[in-house]
Amino acid sequence: MTLKNKVIVITGASSGIGEASAKLLASQGAKVVLGARREDRLQSLMESIKDQGGQATYRVTDVTRPEDLVALVSLAKETYGGIDVIFNNAGIMPTSPISALKTDEWNKMIDVNLKGVLNGVAAVMPEFTKQKHGQIMTTSSVAGIKSFVGSGVYGATKFAVRNLMEVIRMESAREHTNIRTTSLYPAAINTELLQTITDSASKRGMSKLYQSVGITPDAVARVVSFAIDQPDDVNVSEFTIYPTKQG
Repeated sequence: MTLKNKVIVITGASSGIGEASAKLLASQGAKVVLGARREDRLQSLMESIKDQGGQATYRVTDVTRPEDLVALVSLAKETYGGIDVIFNNAGIMPTSPISALKTDEWNKMIDVNLKGVLNGVAAVMPEFTKQKHGQIMTTSSVAGIKSFVGSGVYGATKFAVRNLMEVIRMESAREHTNIRTTSLYPAAINTELLQTITDSASKRGMSKLYQSVGITPDAVARVVSFAIDQPDDVNVSEFTIYPTKQG
């Protein structure tokens, strides 16, 4: 198994997919570096991982601040001697119809879901280019491959991430830097995302769907582990993760 001793930076690590992935990866021998805004959650997660015999450290991180991502990557290098993977997982989903003109929420989604990923990419690219290996994994969404009413701006950020990851993969192949990319397209996964929705009709509809078919973040964590665990000469670039019950 190639996961053992890999140094993996995870943003959005304090809950949901990030938390589940950190726990699973650490249990498989990876060294995880946790980033999120809620220090109490990060502290608790780190202690839980260490109690189970795993290796973890953390830093309070706001992905909209480029310097925070640089500091998180530096922490990985200082603590564990390098970095092998960054999992850009932080995201928000305040969905609403375009006509509602929730422009503040549009800008927040762009800042977190797109610029936050770019900040992660910028923080690791010099290191990955120099060492000629590395993996950039990003949580997009099923809304990044299909269009949904009420998710215009959210989907736009996730479509953008899909394009970004594929272009990085193609450019890396041309530049011989061996950087692998993986995009995840989760559907109804029971996380805290619904708590960011302020539009009442959108929240009712999404809540009904998730209550009906939603599955746990562990499902995505297993896919994360699989993608990272591939040999360095294998790039598995896209995964769509649906609950079996979701149509």
